[in-house]
Amino acid sequence: MARITLDRPDALNAYTTETLIELAQAIGEATRDDRVGVLVLTGSGTRAFCTGGDVKEYAHRYTRRPHEYWEYMGHFQSVVEGLLKCGKPTIARLNGITVGGGNELHLACDLSVAASHIYLGQVGVGVGSVAAGGATQWLPLAVGDRRARQMLLLNERVPAAQALAWGLVSRVAPSVRHDGELLSEPTSAAIAAAAKGSDGYSLDLGPLDAEVDGLAERLLGMFPECLRYTKQQVNFWKELGWHSTIGHARDWLTLHFANREPLEGMNAFVEKRKANVAGLRTELAEGTGVEYFHGPPLRACPSCGAKNLPEKFAYCGVCGGALSPAGGSRDAD
Repeated sequence: MARITLDRPDALNAYTTETLIELAQAIGEATRDDRVGVLVLTGSGTRAFCTGGDVKEYAHRYTRRPHEYWEYMGHFQSVVEGLLKCGKPTIARLNGITVGGGNELHLACDLSVAASHIYLGQVGVGVGSVAAGGATQWLPLAVGDRRARQMLLLNERVPAAQALAWGLVSRVAPSVRHDGELLSEPTSAAIAAAAKGSDGYSLDLGPLDAEVDGLAERLLGMFPECLRYTKQQVNFWKELGWHSTIGHARDWLTLHFANREPLEGMNAFVEKRKANVAGLRTELAEGTGVEYFHGPPLRACPSCGAKNLPEKFAYCGVCGGALSPAGGSRDAD
């Protein structure tokens, strides 16, 4: 068994571009190593399995250079397809929060075991993105159409027990202790106390490891070539949905990063403020559009001849000269 760990606990194990490159390499090495019969993907610590892409990197890099997101999405695609096509059973060891791209990595695995204190979910439409890296394709297969839409459109959290009932995870292992005793169905208050280590509550991932190890041991008792081909057959619907949409999603998301939605959503997340969705909706309703902060680049400066100046500008951003009142076409045309 090989265990691959996302080791960025201070960032809730969110992945950066570099992380994805390293992760794809690690999965490839495990795929080619005949000593490895089962691959386990997990995160470090007890707070998060993975919270998806590093929003700080999105805000500081890809909203400024949207065309580079296409390459980034290619790295993520390599990771997902590596998990799908490695030819060996994969287990997601969900040790903490599993949201966004983290949930998509989890969905790419064959089996998953969740600690009882975790929750799963998607966050795309709340931060200016779309969860088209596995969630839009596979959540309907995993939990059904209505539940998938609930997760994708409302970004609601799904606690571990509910995820098990929905079929979103394979098993749940108890992880919350109170005065030394494991709780089979911890309340939200108990989970919060355990995360803080207060009032006699604590987190224990021992049962999670035991459950994952037990699954791996059972899988290692099966014939490897039969496992590989069974996985290939069961992957039919996942691969059909994935390959039918991922190329389009990759290009659309790249183009969308030049839009105001991700710029506002990602920066609001980083700045820990509420995104101004209402303002964007108002502009859209008023017909002023949401593609540009200061209007479309329709104006030209009569003084220096600079073109493609924002429609709402009163002064030239190049020479500072006053612009004539905006008309219905390019001012200098």
